[in-house]
Amino acid sequence: MKLNGATALVTGANRGIGAQFALDLLARGAKVYATARRPELVDVPGAEVLPLDITDDASVAAAAELAGDVDVLINNAADTAGGSLVTGDLRAIRSTMESNYFGTLAMIRAFAPILARNGGGAILNVLSAVAWTTVEGNTAYAAAKSAQWGLTNGVRLELAGQGTQVTALVPGPVGTDTLYAFAEREGIEIAPDAVIAPADIVALALDGLEAGDVEVLDPAGVSAKATLSGPPQIFPLSR
Repeated sequence: MKLNGATALVTGANRGIGAQFALDLLARGAKVYATARRPELVDVPGAEVLPLDITDDASVAAAAELAGDVDVLINNAADTAGGSLVTGDLRAIRSTMESNYFGTLAMIRAFAPILARNGGGAILNVLSAVAWTTVEGNTAYAAAKSAQWGLTNGVRLELAGQGTQVTALVPGPVGTDTLYAFAEREGIEIAPDAVIAPADIVALALDGLEAGDVEVLDPAGVSAKATLSGPPQIFPLSR
């Protein structure tokens, strides 16, 4: 998928990986819709900012109506604070599944006809290596990412006929404020060499998208996927 001259929509572009995606897409010559539930927090010079709550059907429909020229969809927005599956707040667990799975699905269902009309285009879903393992302190998030991986594989099959490329980005820990806040809350000390910088993972993702890769993995993602051939494992946040 050639990004120079493309039109991309990025969800959750107000911070972290989403903001980095918007900036890098602009640098590669794409037009960018930078979206967020709180659009006033988006700071991406050169992007067209749109309000978008991926868990609200009316908001998704409104974004699709306004961004009818999109040929690259970056599904990045997600609730990460699910907590424990057994003892955590069920509302938080549902919210995490709602955004990661149903929110991503809502965006794909809304934009698939637009992508088809614009020549096929591409979708990139931001997953996590914990989809293939689990993570202590946030098993609900890991489960939601596992579901999102299955969703990604399913829509790749269903959209192949219209020529839409579907790529999964599966990184290990990315050095965002969200990750460090979780680690502090859980008393986890994350080793500096255990994380990848947002700029590095986004560059890897966009290179893979342009190359037509179906999955883009950093070293932690490669290690996590390799565990699928053996007994289930816990992803090591501290190393």
